Amino acid sequence: MKERVKCIMNDFPYVKGAQLGGIGKALMSCLCSLIFLIGSSMHLYATDSLKGIHTVLDSHCIKCHGKDGKVKGKVNLKELKSSNALSANPELLETLIKVLRDRDMPPEDEPPVPENERKNMVVWLEGMLSESLKGEPFLHTSIRRMNRFQYNNAVVDLLESDREIFRLNERLMRRREDYFKPETKKMPAQVRVSSRPLSKDIDNQRPEGFKGVASFPQDKRAEHGYDNRADHLTLSPLLMESFLKLSQTISESPDLNSKECRSWPWLFASPDDGAEKTIEEVIKPRITKFLRRAFRRPVDPVTLDRFVQFASKQHSDGASLENTMRSVVGVVLGMPDFLYFYEAPKVEAIDVKGTNAQSSADFELASRLALFFWSSIPDDLLLDLAEKGQLSDPKILSAQIDRMLNDRKSSRFCDNFPAQWLQLDRLITSVPDPKKFPYFYLVDGYRTSMHMLPEPLLLFETIYIEDRSIVELLDPKFTWENGMLKANYEGHSKAGHDVVTQLFKRVPLNDPRRGGVITNAAVMTMTATPTRTQPITRGAWINAVIFNEPPEPPPADVPPLPEANTEELEKLTIRERLSAHRKREDCAGCHNKIDPMGFALENYGPTGVWRDKYENGRDVDVSGILFNQYKFKTFSEFKQFVIKEKHRFVRGFISHLLSYALSRELGPADSPALDEMTARAMAGEDNMRSVLKRIAMSEPFLMKNNFKKKVSSN
Repeated sequence: MKERVKCIMNDFPYVKGAQLGGIGKALMSCLCSLIFLIGSSMHLYATDSLKGIHTVLDSHCIKCHGKDGKVKGKVNLKELKSSNALSANPELLETLIKVLRDRDMPPEDEPPVPENERKNMVVWLEGMLSESLKGEPFLHTSIRRMNRFQYNNAVVDLLESDREIFRLNERLMRRREDYFKPETKKMPAQVRVSSRPLSKDIDNQRPEGFKGVASFPQDKRAEHGYDNRADHLTLSPLLMESFLKLSQTISESPDLNSKECRSWPWLFASPDDGAEKTIEEVIKPRITKFLRRAFRRPVDPVTLDRFVQFASKQHSDGASLENTMRSVVGVVLGMPDFLYFYEAPKVEAIDVKGTNAQSSADFELASRLALFFWSSIPDDLLLDLAEKGQLSDPKILSAQIDRMLNDRKSSRFCDNFPAQWLQLDRLITSVPDPKKFPYFYLVDGYRTSMHMLPEPLLLFETIYIEDRSIVELLDPKFTWENGMLKANYEGHSKAGHDVVTQLFKRVPLNDPRRGGVITNAAVMTMTATPTRTQPITRGAWINAVIFNEPPEPPPADVPPLPEANTEELEKLTIRERLSAHRKREDCAGCHNKIDPMGFALENYGPTGVWRDKYENGRDVDVSGILFNQYKFKTFSEFKQFVIKEKHRFVRGFISHLLSYALSRELGPADSPALDEMTARAMAGEDNMRSVLKRIAMSEPFLMKNNFKKKVSSN
């Protein structure tokens, strides 16, 4: 607790609060009055009483939040009659802490809170929040099926295949060279890649996918989330039929053969040891090994016997050993035990922190680790350790995490997480106006977006492979580019015709306008319309992606920004045309957060090209106030302040990773773990793999679903 108070007193933002969204100025004012009262009447809270503040609440808050049943922003302050009522609402506590920390309260037309009182109030509220979260259960992660990306990888690993099962557009960038070698901790100086969703098939490359196998539809991302969210991975009757058909076509594919699958000798081939064995003696060990891998745990004797009897019947009816095992594979790949991840209701505890808290069983832990780092199923070593009950041992777990992060299968994490985190799939549908931006369109209809996409993804891969600081995602001293991408930044397309397979080189940077995941051309293009930039879209993207604080959706009756299609509008800047939105009381709260970040990027045109003036000759104005305390006039100043407040990014990025790792949205009970991981990163443990490892050893990752944490009596 001492450390938490010390950091809070130094204005360290431990708690990521819930979004105020449309609460508006009225709620801001009443919450401000409530917090002022907390600061001046802490002794009243100590005696569990809110007597003495009712006058303030009545005069500033209750009229909009409780009087005569009127409740704005879903907040009824009239119900807060004791400190217990407040401590029982951790979401509201997080909101109070956040708006105080970020100086969102009081609103502009109210007197500011003195700095010492603001810090004292945050300290007190943090203490209350800490107490309220001790018995708070984690949000439940429901039973979930594999998504398409996980299914492909699981089958590849299960059959030890050298080929993907089907084409995956989830992989926005394709590696055309075998450069992903995390065990070396070194990226080469240049790499060859392509962008499959934005280009045609690559000539002279082996076709992707097994012959005769068609994949099921791509899983959609959750709003402000990922495509592995458990509550989104449902199974309709039509999709179930697709899975059953898919499992059969995989087992029957001619690409399932001795040349493509390293599992062939132990799974399909006839025994060559010369020993006389019954068919059951031959197939039982094969099925036992196969089912343990497929079901991620040892199979029970009854299920094993059913499969052995099924295979024996197939063979006695005339099927060869190969076709018999193909039938087994076809059945297993369509079974719920393979498709679904779930946790048993009663398991032994994982004692990673020396507590007796109930946690995930070792086999469940093995599956969580494999899904997080490999988007697949556990390998035999993880299953062996789990079967011995050793995987949960802290030293062994730590060593296994290091092994998994060094394994080349971790390329799947880099294939999947960064593209979804950055929402880069939006670039696929970006089509800048050909008349205004002719350089964007290349030969044969190809778009420069093909060359934009690899830049942020290669940056992420470099930071992962070389185990660099996650802060370099914002401010690296290098970037990746090819001739066509460089030409785009310069506003022309005279850079050759290396269209499909692209050679990217690592180049140093000394221009603060370039580099990082915020200002790359891919993000600038996908957050613009075909004709102009969208400061609101860009600001919302930064809030959601960089700081994990997505704004509330705008009111349904907000009109769209008028295009500059009249002489009068053509004379205005985008800032002037957007001013009408800020005048609405229900819009102002979000715009105060969004606009400074969005307008800070106005020097970047709709394709990421730097500009100092608009087409009408007006100067680009990027000035604003960041986090209600840093005034800036240029983009460079804006970037400096973002780096100065890097703890906001660190916590936001870790929370994105934790949500991805848990396959669910985060709740208040996850905040203490986020606080701890953020503090360690800010203390120097901010290299990518340390952060990933800390997540895999965190309490939310190890704890049993929906389990109410036990409070130690010591």
